[in-house]
Amino acid sequence: MKPKILTTLATYDRQQFVGDLAAGVTVAMVALPLSLAIAIASGAGPEKGLVTAIVAGLIISLFGGSRVQIGGPTGAFIVVVFGVINQHGYDGLILATLMAGVIMLVAGFLRAGSLVAYVPEPVINGFTIGIGVIIATSQIKDLLGLSTARVPAEFVAKLEALWATRDSVSVFALSIGLGTMILIVILRRLAPKFPGLIVAVGLTSAIVALAALPVDTIYSRFGALPSALPAPEFPEISSARLVELLPSALVIAFLASIESLLSAMVADRMIGGHHRPNAEVLAQGLANIGSALFGGLPATGAIARTATNVRAGGRTPVAGVVHALTILLIMLLAAPMAGYLAMPALAGLLVLTAWNMSEPHKWRGYLQTTTADKILLLLTLVLTVFADLTIAIGVGVSIGLALRLRHQNAAVENDWTPPDR
Repeated sequence: MKPKILTTLATYDRQQFVGDLAAGVTVAMVALPLSLAIAIASGAGPEKGLVTAIVAGLIISLFGGSRVQIGGPTGAFIVVVFGVINQHGYDGLILATLMAGVIMLVAGFLRAGSLVAYVPEPVINGFTIGIGVIIATSQIKDLLGLSTARVPAEFVAKLEALWATRDSVSVFALSIGLGTMILIVILRRLAPKFPGLIVAVGLTSAIVALAALPVDTIYSRFGALPSALPAPEFPEISSARLVELLPSALVIAFLASIESLLSAMVADRMIGGHHRPNAEVLAQGLANIGSALFGGLPATGAIARTATNVRAGGRTPVAGVVHALTILLIMLLAAPMAGYLAMPALAGLLVLTAWNMSEPHKWRGYLQTTTADKILLLLTLVLTVFADLTIAIGVGVSIGLALRLRHQNAAVENDWTPPDR
């Protein structure tokens, strides 16, 4: 239950601080465009992404059970957040996030952090790939500069609406989007420790501004970004609203717990450490409560940003604190500059994020798994894309656990031998 920052500060020195400082600033440069892009793709204002990265990122680093976890808004939540906002409004999302935080606090106190090991891996892989597909298709409009006013949330209806406006493709938008993606890939390969995301998005957005290209920017679509954090505020709560939003809150809590613990396990392998799962779940609960009170989005541990932190030299939660404070400083001093970021550039960034989320390097391994695992992965993927994430998780986990119990029972029966008479 003890936060990792208390353990690491006991032997903290100047050399560690220098490494954490450099890593924190580096990961902030990666988190800044991602937070803006994720918030926009979720159907919220771009400033909501910054608020989440600052408030939730700070709380996760101060109270979390991992030495190097970086928290904030992530791509996995885009589908959930978009659906909740569409169905219940942004105030509904705030209340659902607050409820999810409370659920995670209870789970942490009950020491349920280790239960993540019981979620079948094919289910996790299936809905992760499915989310990647949904994110990528949601960015086609901005990547191509299509003129459609509104893109439906349903997958098939979305493809039909995009296809109907195929004649409005903007060469300028497509060039900026593809150029951003190419730059990100090149910079990532040439200098893995360098914050290439902000450089790539910044360069292509500068081209848009300097050449006065007819391409949407954050400012042209959303107006000026705020230069300060909003005051904390409690959402309106009623028993009917709590019941109505409980399913969404449970999905948010489940996703936040799963992704944060998976991210912590990846970080453990990178640094040779051991995270504290129950402390991590508690921190995620506090972070989501804090984000909701400041009007932010659901938050969790971010695998890509955590890996960036480790590669940049971060070794204690101080790096995560520096990351959150750096984004706050940028918000206070340079918020107008973020308004120049081009929408196709952010769309290209999210398309690459969706591709990386699907982990294509593992696809060959999926083909070598058992037939049951392949069917479970495919079923979860299809339900995520064409039905609903709640249904996909519920059906996938239920079937996966049933298959596991059946396998265990079969193993027990095979090992059992009748007594001699």
